[in-house]
Amino acid sequence: MDKPAKLARNLTLFDVYAMSTGAMFSSGLFLLPGIAAAATGNSVFLAYFLAGFLILPAMYCMAELSTAMPKAGGTYYFLDRAMGPLMGTIGGLGSWIAVIFKSAFALVGMGAYLGLYLDLPFTVTAIILSIAFGAINIVGAKETTQLQRVLVITLVVILVAFTLLGLKAAASGPEPLLELQTDYGPFFKTGLVGFVSTIGLVFVSYAGLTKVASVAEEVQNPDRNIPLGMTLSLVTATALYTLGTFVLIKIMPSEDLFGSLTPIADAGRVFMNNWPFDIGVILIVVAAIAAFASTGNAGIMSASRYPYAMAKDKLVPESLAKLGRYKTPTVSILLTVAVMIAVILLFDVKSVAKLASAFQLLLFMLVCAAVIVMRESRISTYRPGFKTPLYPWMPIAGILIGFWLIIEMGILAIGFTGTIVIACVVWYNFYARQRVSRRGAIFHVHERLGRNTYDGLEHELMSIIHDRTQAENLSYEAVIARSVVTDFRYGTYTAERIRTSVKEIAIERHDISTDLARDIENGTFEFRALSDGIRLAMYLGKRLKEPELYIFRFGPQAKLSLDFEGAEALHTIMVLICPPAPAGLDMRIAGHLAEIIGGEGFEPRWLAATSEAELNDVLVRDDHFLHLPISDLPALASQTGIALSEVVLPENMSLALVERGGEMLYATPSLVLEPGDIVALIGEPAALEDMRWHDETETP
Repeated sequence: MDKPAKLARNLTLFDVYAMSTGAMFSSGLFLLPGIAAAATGNSVFLAYFLAGFLILPAMYCMAELSTAMPKAGGTYYFLDRAMGPLMGTIGGLGSWIAVIFKSAFALVGMGAYLGLYLDLPFTVTAIILSIAFGAINIVGAKETTQLQRVLVITLVVILVAFTLLGLKAAASGPEPLLELQTDYGPFFKTGLVGFVSTIGLVFVSYAGLTKVASVAEEVQNPDRNIPLGMTLSLVTATALYTLGTFVLIKIMPSEDLFGSLTPIADAGRVFMNNWPFDIGVILIVVAAIAAFASTGNAGIMSASRYPYAMAKDKLVPESLAKLGRYKTPTVSILLTVAVMIAVILLFDVKSVAKLASAFQLLLFMLVCAAVIVMRESRISTYRPGFKTPLYPWMPIAGILIGFWLIIEMGILAIGFTGTIVIACVVWYNFYARQRVSRRGAIFHVHERLGRNTYDGLEHELMSIIHDRTQAENLSYEAVIARSVVTDFRYGTYTAERIRTSVKEIAIERHDISTDLARDIENGTFEFRALSDGIRLAMYLGKRLKEPELYIFRFGPQAKLSLDFEGAEALHTIMVLICPPAPAGLDMRIAGHLAEIIGGEGFEPRWLAATSEAELNDVLVRDDHFLHLPISDLPALASQTGIALSEVVLPENMSLALVERGGEMLYATPSLVLEPGDIVALIGEPAALEDMRWHDETETP
C-alpha cells in the first residue's frame, strides 16, 4: 500500500533538550536583564525565578498533548484536534507569525554583540544567517539538531563558567554575597505592581521551552523524551537566568546595567578585565552568538512545521506539505525563510517581537484549555504518555496566568494579538472553511450534553498510537495475520448475532473454553470507526491469554441492524478480544489496524478479495508479510514433521498461519508442519527475504 511520506523519527532526548534550551537563551539573558532591572531593581533575579515556575502549567500541558499526539505542527495540531479547524488556523498561522518575529529578533540581536568587535550591518548579517540556517534545515532535522547541539553545549558551558566565576567574584568583593548593592534602591524598586509587571516581561524568555512540540513527530520515544527534555531544559534555564541576573546586580553599578544592551559582556569586563587578550569577554560574545544563533535556527525549524502540518490538513495550499529529497518540508522552510527576511527588512523587529510575545501567551492559554477539552471528551483513543499533574487545577492555573500576563503587557500587545486573531479568522473563512469537514474533540464533550461527535478524530488518534509504537507493531501484525475472516452474504445481523458468531469461531478455531466464550457472547462491545465502511468492536476479557481478531465482511444483500448512526453504510465489522494486561494493548492494536485501513487503495482491495487467504494478505503490510508454500522456503521445508514449538526461526520473525487443504489453521505450539502446507510469516523485510532464499544446509 502506498502511504504518504512522513517525517523521519531521528531526534533523541538530547536533541529535545538542545532545541528547548536553545530556543530560550537569547534576548532573555543577553539583552533583557538591564531593562528588567531598571523596572524592579534588586528583585530582578527573583522575577526570573518566579517566571520559571509560572511556565510550568503550559509546559506540562504541552508535554501531555505532545505525547498523546506527537505530530508536526505542535500547537496548531493540538488546537485543531481539540477545538476544531478554526482554532487550529488561529494557533497555526499565529504561531508561525510569532515564531518568525521572535527568530528574526534573535538574528538581529546578534549584531549588538558582534558590534563589540566587528563593524557589520545588523540587517545584512541577519539576512545571511536566515539563509544559512534555512539551508541547514532543508538538509535534514538531524543535521539541524547537530548544529543545535554544538551551539547549546557552547552556550551552556560558557554561561555556567560565567555564573560560577561571577559568584566567586561577588563573594570576594567588598560586600557580603547576600547584601545587594544599595544603589539599586529598595528590593522592590517600583513596588509589588512593578515587580509583577517585570515577571510578565521576563516570562516570555521561557516561551521557547515549548517549541519542541512542533517537531514532536520527529522525536524518538516521545512519551519519555519530550517531557524529560523539556524539564531538564527548564531547570537549566531557570538556574542560569536566576543566578546570572544575581551576578549582574552584584557586579555592575545600576547606572551601567540599566542602559546596557550587552549586560553579560559588560559584567564580564568587570571581573575578567585582567584576562589576557580580553579572552573572557570574547567567550561571552561567543556564547551570545551561540544563543542568538540557536534561537534563530530552532525558530526556523519549529516555524516551518506549522504550514507543513496545516497544508496536510488543507488549511493552507497543499504544496507546503511536500517533503524534499532530504525528507524535510522544503517548501515550508523556504517560505518561512522568505517571510523572515521580509520581516527583517520591513519592520522594527525589536518592537514587533515584544508584541508577538502577547500572542504566545494567548497560545499558552489555549493549549491549557485544549488539555481540558481532550480530557473531558473522554475519547478512549486519547492516550498521552505523560499526564499533566493536579488536573484540572494545573491547566486552569495556566489559563489564568496567561490572561493576567497579557493584561500586564498593555493595550498595544493586546491590540497586536487581536489583529493576528482577526487575520486568521478571515483566512479560515475565505480559504479553508470549504476545504475541511473535520471537527475537534470538543464535539465529544458536546455528546455528553446530548449533541454529536466526530468519529474521524478517534480514527486519527488510533493512527497516532500506531506511529508511537513502531517497535511493537510486528507482534500486532501477527494478531492481524492470524485473524479469522468470515463472509456474510445474506440475512440480517444484529450485535447479538455477531457476538454469537465470535463465540462459535473462538471455540472452534482458537480453542477458547466454553465459559470464556460465553463471557464474550454476553459482554458489551464498544464500536469505533476505522473508516466510513469499517467499524471495530473491542472487548476486554480477564481470562483471555492473548488477543484475537475476528472479522466479518457483509455482502450487498446482507443487512446490519445496529443501534448507531451510519450502520447501514458498513461493509465490515472487526471484533478484537483482548486481555486487560498489558494496559493499552487493545488501543495499540486498534491503532495499527487504523494505519493499515487508512492506506491508499485498501478498501477496494479488501472488497475485491474472494477468499480468506486473500483477505489476510490485504490486511497485512506487504513488506512485512510472506505467504508461500513451505516447499518454497528451504529453511522451513527441512523442518517438516516438527511441532511449531520446536521449529527454529530467525529472530523477530513469527509463523502466524498455516493453510492446509484449503483450511486456515491457527499456529498453535502443538501444530506439526507438513510438506504441502502454505505458511504465513511475519517479520522484517530483510529477514523475510533471507528466509525465502535461505540455503537449506544453513541453520536459520
